[in-house]
Amino acid sequence: MVPVARADHGNLESFNQLTGRWFGVAKTPVPNETVDLSWAPDSSALLFALDQGDSRKLLRVNPASGAVEPALEGNPSFRDFRVGQGGNIFLRNQEGWRKVEGSTLVPAEPPDEPRRRDGNGQRRERPPEGGSRQHVSWQSPDGRWEVAISEGKVILKDSKEGRERELARGDAAGEFRGQPVWAPDSSRFAMWKEKDVEERVVHYIESSPKDQLQPKHFTRPYPKPGDEMDTRAPWVFFTESGDPIAADAGLIANPYETDRLEWRGDSKRLTFEYTERGFGKHNVIEIDSATRQQRVLVREESETFVFVSGNCYRRDLNDGDEILWMSERDGWKHLYLLDGKDGSTRRQLTKGEWIVRDVVDVDEKKREVLLRISGYYQGQDPYYFHYARVSIDTGAMVLLTQSDGTHDRFERSPDGKYYTCRWSRVDHAPVTELRRWGDGGLVAQLAAADDSKLRATGWPLPEPFVSKDREGKYDIYGIICRPPDFDPAKKYAVIEHIYAGPQDSFVPKAWNPWMVPKHEVAVNGFIVVQIDGRGTSNRSKAFHDYCYKNLKDAGFPDRIAWMKAAAAKYPQMDLERVGIFGGSAGGQNALGAMLFHGDFYKAAVADCGCHDNRMDKMWWNEQWMDWPVGPEYADNSNVTHAKNLQGALLLTVGEVDTNVDPSSTYQVINALIAADKDFEFLPMTGKNHGSGEERYGQRRRVDFFKQHLGGPK
Repeated sequence: MVPVARADHGNLESFNQLTGRWFGVAKTPVPNETVDLSWAPDSSALLFALDQGDSRKLLRVNPASGAVEPALEGNPSFRDFRVGQGGNIFLRNQEGWRKVEGSTLVPAEPPDEPRRRDGNGQRRERPPEGGSRQHVSWQSPDGRWEVAISEGKVILKDSKEGRERELARGDAAGEFRGQPVWAPDSSRFAMWKEKDVEERVVHYIESSPKDQLQPKHFTRPYPKPGDEMDTRAPWVFFTESGDPIAADAGLIANPYETDRLEWRGDSKRLTFEYTERGFGKHNVIEIDSATRQQRVLVREESETFVFVSGNCYRRDLNDGDEILWMSERDGWKHLYLLDGKDGSTRRQLTKGEWIVRDVVDVDEKKREVLLRISGYYQGQDPYYFHYARVSIDTGAMVLLTQSDGTHDRFERSPDGKYYTCRWSRVDHAPVTELRRWGDGGLVAQLAAADDSKLRATGWPLPEPFVSKDREGKYDIYGIICRPPDFDPAKKYAVIEHIYAGPQDSFVPKAWNPWMVPKHEVAVNGFIVVQIDGRGTSNRSKAFHDYCYKNLKDAGFPDRIAWMKAAAAKYPQMDLERVGIFGGSAGGQNALGAMLFHGDFYKAAVADCGCHDNRMDKMWWNEQWMDWPVGPEYADNSNVTHAKNLQGALLLTVGEVDTNVDPSSTYQVINALIAADKDFEFLPMTGKNHGSGEERYGQRRRVDFFKQHLGGPK
């Protein structure tokens, strides 16, 4: 391969002009895309706005019949809209809110918006400390008792008898902190006893601060894998008499986190959650303060890891008689109904070779749960979001979406009888539908975005592609982004945009004609791909577990197999010229490609990489690499393997990166120099995490790939 000269756009101004021009093409208006909607308070009408490129059009839907008609006479401009009782329409324009009366706009106050029942969900429901029904206060619910912390002592004050007494005091094992969590009958309360340790700090020098000539020094707390950490355990105290109860240390040995103190209605049983350091256990512990017995009520354990922040969910029902619980105990992420008295499984609510992505909403009165799911439909991309509801009493499931795409903007009507949802793919413009909650049936297609103008420009939409993994066991999914002036008679260098962090999956699934940063590279004459290999999340537990103590794998054999399969179909992909780039964990991956698979990858740009997992954040790295720190940490380190570098490498890092310690990059540099390896280094002065994605870093990245991989041939 003969390197080409410096890129023909070799300055930031021309780079911006080039990418900006194609950005404008990719953002060609796509008419008829739903941009907002509003329900009448009584659900008798739905208004929605369509983006027409240079204007917005307002339409009205009768949900009972599905009839769609223009909502306004003419097409007045507006910034916002609402629909009131009886279908009255209110618009907000430059002059304020107006009520629509025929073709006239009359000044008027808009109706209050009905509560929106959003269905996009959160990664994990996490109630406030103590739970929504807990009394968290210094004063007891009956007003008689008050707790105070004075000089490390827990003091209980009795307003009825005008006396106070010391219940406990801090010692070498920790100090009592935070507000008490009271039992409903005020007979007892729980508090945390916390043990603090001296945290590691990372030191920074900002060489060129904007507000002074001389450099600045600052520090940030930054616990790393293996460090001693703060811990806490609950204690139970009694207001009348009785010795306090400390949590059984044997049930919470080596805690990473203990949280969520909650009393049951009987004022005797207290529960809290415990996550073991190394993430092998995530249990619910119960203290029966009447019998002074303690036990593991709900046990979630794994020989590899329990992904607590991503794959766990708990909601107590009927004062804890039942517990909704998320688990991968059968190899797939599913929802269970547990017995709150003994933790046994009453019913597995979802089951099969697919996963629950999120619990979106729980209707305790109707005993049903709204779920966001993936992988249910055979023949569809298993990462697509779909929605379903499941009965708590029977496990019967009603599928609420089915179109071949990923779904978002799920919203129910105020009366709960209808819902809207939008679906799309990277190669299919959005479609918005109105459906019935009862059976998921389609009432009306509200809008189908028209991408014909965009396609007429010749802009190539990303293409989904799927092939088998290294062993032919799993389907591996990715996308292909071609340059806008793609010539099928030429061969193009292939560049992979990588982020193989195990906390999620990363290949885009929804409509987005301009994908940052893939298109900034593609428009410069490259085919850019993105792939989710083994070790990433949102598939089976076996698929995910491949990352365990094995981050250096990063699914590379799967990625390479995928690119070979794609090149067999599309010979324009030149696999003799493959590059790779990424940031943070993706920076670790990008350099790892050159250290472990340098026979395939020829050039890499690694930004702000966590190149040695002992140098990075405790919580992220111990989740996958376990604790205590073992020899796997060194074996997975790019520093350890720096001597194996093949090909061209550009390292970038922000000088004051407070997310990933910049020393992680500098230690790689030290190892590369010691091994007499050639590489390029671009320090970004005064910049924080992800500085390689700023315009200058993007331009230097493209120049680097043009120099070492060349352009179309």
